[in-house]
Amino acid sequence: MTRVEKPPRQPLFWAALAFSLGLWMGVHAWRPPSWWVLAIMVFVFATFCFLPKRASLAKGVSLGAWVLLGAFLIQVRGQPPDDPHILSLADGRAVTLTGRVMREGYAQTAGPRSIRESIDVETEEIASQDERWPVRAGVRLSIYEKVENAEAVERRAPSPGLESVDGPSGTGGAPVSPLTYGMRVQIRGKLHPPRNYRNPGAFDYEGYLRDNGISILGSAEAKDIQRLPGFSGSRIEFWRTRVHASIIARIHQLYPASQASLMDAMVLGEESFLRNATRTEYQRSGTYHVLVVSGMNLSILAAAIFWALRQFRVDPAVAAITTVAVSFAYAFIVGVGPPVWRAALMLAIYLGARLLYRERNMMNAIGAAALGVLIADPHALFGASFQLTFLAVFIIAGIGSPILERTTLPYARGLRLLPAASYDLHVASKVAQFRLDLRMIGGRLARFLGTRLGLALPATFTRVAIGVGELIFISALMQAGLALLMAFHFHRATTMGMPANLAVIPLTQVLMPAAAAAVGLGYISTALARRAVWVSGLALDGIAGTVHWLGGTQLIGTSIFGKSIADLRVAMPSLTMILASIAALMLAMLAARHARRAAFACVGLLFGVAVWIAFVPSRAHLHAGVMEVTSIDVGQGDSILLVTPEGRALLIDAGGLPRWMHSDFDLGEQVVSSYLWNRGIDHLDVVMISHPHADHLGGMPAVMANFHPRELWVSMDKPEGELAPVVVQAERAGIKVSVKKEGDEFDYGGVHFHVLAPGRDQITGSMRANDDCLVFTATFRGTTVLLEGDADRPVEQRVVEEHPEAMLLKVAHHGSASGTSAQLLSTVHPRYAVISVGARNGYGHPRREVLDRLEQAGVKTYRTDEEGAVSFYLDGKSVTPDVALIR
Repeated sequence: MTRVEKPPRQPLFWAALAFSLGLWMGVHAWRPPSWWVLAIMVFVFATFCFLPKRASLAKGVSLGAWVLLGAFLIQVRGQPPDDPHILSLADGRAVTLTGRVMREGYAQTAGPRSIRESIDVETEEIASQDERWPVRAGVRLSIYEKVENAEAVERRAPSPGLESVDGPSGTGGAPVSPLTYGMRVQIRGKLHPPRNYRNPGAFDYEGYLRDNGISILGSAEAKDIQRLPGFSGSRIEFWRTRVHASIIARIHQLYPASQASLMDAMVLGEESFLRNATRTEYQRSGTYHVLVVSGMNLSILAAAIFWALRQFRVDPAVAAITTVAVSFAYAFIVGVGPPVWRAALMLAIYLGARLLYRERNMMNAIGAAALGVLIADPHALFGASFQLTFLAVFIIAGIGSPILERTTLPYARGLRLLPAASYDLHVASKVAQFRLDLRMIGGRLARFLGTRLGLALPATFTRVAIGVGELIFISALMQAGLALLMAFHFHRATTMGMPANLAVIPLTQVLMPAAAAAVGLGYISTALARRAVWVSGLALDGIAGTVHWLGGTQLIGTSIFGKSIADLRVAMPSLTMILASIAALMLAMLAARHARRAAFACVGLLFGVAVWIAFVPSRAHLHAGVMEVTSIDVGQGDSILLVTPEGRALLIDAGGLPRWMHSDFDLGEQVVSSYLWNRGIDHLDVVMISHPHADHLGGMPAVMANFHPRELWVSMDKPEGELAPVVVQAERAGIKVSVKKEGDEFDYGGVHFHVLAPGRDQITGSMRANDDCLVFTATFRGTTVLLEGDADRPVEQRVVEEHPEAMLLKVAHHGSASGTSAQLLSTVHPRYAVISVGARNGYGHPRREVLDRLEQAGVKTYRTDEEGAVSFYLDGKSVTPDVALIR
């Protein structure tokens, strides 16, 4: 009969779970703080009352106290309000900031002859014309610098701060020192408040900045920065930044440019030099965790240090203390924030328990670390970083390790002292039989290889097989357990995660200590560091090659159930999926130390839920029987979701940023796709591009890759400019490309479409892109919407000649004065209008005269820069607007 171990007690884990539940409850159910305090006192008193006679009931009541404490803490730890003075000055006018540098930056290419850098400044004073205000606030500044030629950009060394090409007078001269932490500066620039894309499910950029102490954004030129005497800040932080910058410079000195950017990220968490394409490959392959400094990186480094110290016969207590000290020093130098500090805290708790107790309980260590982090920062619970870190450790310590302890670990231990038959008496009968079988195999091999090698060979082979099997099991378990969070936060199902991590994790175990040795030796002599550089570089090439093959373009065409196995994107999991995943995780943890059948059945359930999340579509949040028209907030651009009464989803344009901005931010991926996934939409039937301008088609490549539409509708016979590569992408993906022109009428999904422009005899591409704009009406029974794209006067005149009528009008060209004429409004007779426009855009859209004309025509007008995403439901008789009201 198999002996079942009694599960160890883990009160801190359950306390952390209860505390987390309280934090969630506090966010969703506000109550006066006094209520929470009174309830906590009652529960604590009840705990002491029940403790002598009913210990189990006392434990339950004490967990209730933790729940109440969490709700109380998150409600009293709110964010301080921003200073009203700085908000009043953030209107784009030129102001002078006086303050200190809080965060250094690294120069990045912003064009053929310009460099851009981002730094954080804490202000002391802000001046505007003749007025001055003492304002203390965090400002994230984008600083631009012009250089003589493109080669000068490439020659710029990876050192923090901008080195201005201008002298003190701004007319040219010797370069000034870089902007470093604590330096007092005076900057002439422009401020503007941060703004979220106001769509359901959008990333809370304002909250992210607020959590990092940033209230406002700004921009300035390098020549408008003046250094002031004195130092302001922490000397400890100053030396941390100097060490961090020195290590970055050393990495770039030791490694070629192709490897240095990856080394920066993996060793120090510095992502300034990473390309967006590189990030995407690591995300696709499920190995993004190695690209940023996380708990795994620190754990590998700590394990290498502890092992090396033990090899030199250092006392276990001294080795543990030294490992913890070095780990905290590494976390301090890296300075990437909570993830690495959480790992250092958990390591300290675990090694401390290892020294003090015979029975170590990793789940208790997880609970203690989680409580420490959440008490210090209650809002960390809702961040993807915190959730992924602790869930990964929970899966390993709470599910994987207990199962391995009762399956493979006894056999791995049975390989010790294999020649000694007397040791068989100290192991379980099955393990003793296993040892006997290995000795028999070794005896046969001894005839050919000798006694020593004959016995060592099967033991080594078995040890490797057990290790590989455990790695496969843990990697697969991690992918299944993390499926919910990957789908919820990143809308990805990392089907390539297990094979990728089987190669990447062992290589990372080589890379981290080798890179640390290379950097350390590099300060002594480049020649001494050469061998460590070679080893770490070889490991890095192995990681990059694996990721490129599994996460790059090589497997994009390979599919399962019609979905790419290398880039499987999923919509927001349903509530049922979320509850099922949480239940499967808890059941797997509870069953891990019980009978094997129960344990593996629960693990199988966890894998089943992961497959469900990855391959079974969520139910889209749609209104049946009506036509929906939603203008998505994409800033200064257009993107409109049209859903037919039969549930067919069409997307007209996908936003985008102009090329001159030289930005890696992809509106199609991070805004439009995010909105669609949040709606539970995981595929589109049709995508349309109204005309070839970046603010309409820039996000379309990502949308087509993520949602695999069946058709692409365009207005140009021969795609040119930025439209051409999009059409090529569509054709390669098997998407049918159709050209729509004036006079085309057809029914699709219960909606009648009538194309009004461009003209059938018009030679597209020969005029301004706006004159080639696709303009059409979509009609469901007695309700119609007119979608104009960026139509200007010539196109609108053609539309007026068709005498269309529509209850809903998508205003042309973001409210430009060149469109939405009084003649159009008197012809169409719209009741509602929507303008897709960016806040504080440089074009002055929407123009005042356009707004006046709409008001005079009695049209109720909505704007995405003010209301965010706006939906209209056309039921055949009337139009019902619905504003998302997202802050």
